[in-house]
Amino acid sequence: MHTAAMTTHPFDQALALEHSDLQAGLFTGATSADYWNMVGPFGGTTAALALQAVLRHPDLLGEPIAITVNYAAAIVQGPFEIQATPVKTNRSTQHWTLEIRQPDAEGRPQLNTTATVVTAVRRETWGATDLPMPAVPAPEAVERMTIGPKAVAWVGQYEMRPVSGSIPTQWDGRGDHSETRLWLRDARPRALDFASLTAMSDIFYPRVWLRRATVVPAGTVSITTYFHCTAAQLAEVGTGHLLGRATGQQFAQGFFDQSAQLWSQAGRLLATSNQIVYYKE
Repeated sequence: MHTAAMTTHPFDQALALEHSDLQAGLFTGATSADYWNMVGPFGGTTAALALQAVLRHPDLLGEPIAITVNYAAAIVQGPFEIQATPVKTNRSTQHWTLEIRQPDAEGRPQLNTTATVVTAVRRETWGATDLPMPAVPAPEAVERMTIGPKAVAWVGQYEMRPVSGSIPTQWDGRGDHSETRLWLRDARPRALDFASLTAMSDIFYPRVWLRRATVVPAGTVSITTYFHCTAAQLAEVGTGHLLGRATGQQFAQGFFDQSAQLWSQAGRLLATSNQIVYYKE
């Protein structure tokens, strides 16, 4: 007989939150070893947790159109709490602030992540895209990337098939571009939703590694993801592949920006993201 823990997808286990009956918008959870990244959680999972708190809030209006997450301090292994607050609700949009906190050695909550989310009620209008999906080979024609070291467990939770811009095989300082194109999806099939799309928008390794072909310490400081789809359109994707593209734009004085786009296999632009990343010589 299978237990709930055995049958629940690892991503859903990582997003498991308990809602407080005593304080509105307060949720509690715990970090997941399945989505660990060197010295802390995979940043995409942290962003997805912030969004999940909004999606679980009883006062939610509409669906997500944007999320910004600021990684203010390191998240350590163990329990955390998320405070989700709807600060302004209009007829068609709703604005949220979020804080993720963990107890210190004395048990006092310490802030380590802040976020804002905007949700909205979408309506039918004229539409077009000026960012078509690049022409690339089908997922089945691209070799799957091998799983990385155990210290970055989260990589094993995704099926990634790099079309171009894979992690350098020679770290010789001769990099000349920062663009990666790859097919991706959950390694264990899971229907796409806003939370998983949020996590996937942060799936790309630091662009400075590719641009320099040199491994340097790097970490996301802030990431913003914009959603260009509805829940129904995500449901149409199901467990299919997404095409991701990421590139850097400026590398200077210890920070670089990184932009990314995610399309469905049918060619629909689902999400775009921008982040600012710290790096060290």
